[in-house]
Amino acid sequence: MVVNPVALAEKIEDLLVEKDLRGMKFAQSCLTPGYYYRAAELIHNATGTVLIGTGFPVLNTFETDGPVGAIVLYNALIQIGLKPVLVCGDPLYSALNNDYDCLRLNIAEHHNAEAFAKRTLSEIQPSLLISIERPGLTQDGTYRNMFGDDISDRCARFDDFLNHATCPTIGIGDGGNEIGMGNISQHLSSHNIMASQTCCDELLIADVSNWAAYGILALLGKLRNEDLLDSVNPLAILQYLSDKGCIDGVTKKNTLTEDSLSYTEGVNLIDKIRTLCGFK
Repeated sequence: MVVNPVALAEKIEDLLVEKDLRGMKFAQSCLTPGYYYRAAELIHNATGTVLIGTGFPVLNTFETDGPVGAIVLYNALIQIGLKPVLVCGDPLYSALNNDYDCLRLNIAEHHNAEAFAKRTLSEIQPSLLISIERPGLTQDGTYRNMFGDDISDRCARFDDFLNHATCPTIGIGDGGNEIGMGNISQHLSSHNIMASQTCCDELLIADVSNWAAYGILALLGKLRNEDLLDSVNPLAILQYLSDKGCIDGVTKKNTLTEDSLSYTEGVNLIDKIRTLCGFK
């Protein structure tokens, strides 16, 4: 039986905002259905280098949501023959650099950020940019966390990469303050959210940003006729990051959780998505 990929994408899109932890069901209503399938097509058509920006500062470290999904995407992109590079600032950069191909963003050096982005894009010539759970600049030119606190002094700017990219861009978020949410910021203002103004070509939303990676890879797998979720192990990645000092962005604790949810939630979600796709 031939499966309509957009119809499958819509089922996955509904599943990814089922918990509606931070108003993403409303955000979904602002998007044209099939956004996960369109994002999967962008990856399917990519060649060479793909930049994956991630890392949201919490206290003096980084949160688990974002890096897990970025690593999942990184591993899958290598599997299909692409050259992913993780783009982040310290302390996440130093935590990952020995194990992954990484590009460092400088914290709080906002005056040099645009020139650095332009130069790097010109040198690397990526075919695709992905931002997963990275803070995006708000209307007042600051970075804000989920509580509205100004965290600009702990953020590195990835916004300029998307603003100046000549290749397609994907933004992933779960609350409204992430890069890419500029696509629907005018709608989010009514929901008491200090929304990011930074836009992207394809915005993906989920209850937890990490989980967006599972939706993309499911549909990319359908395009390639292979199960790219089969070897994904959220617990192992969370343990790796926890050992590096990351914390839950909601509870501020070093636990094997994402936005206060047990790692088992992500595992169960993968099972549901694989079943929807006919992979199991």
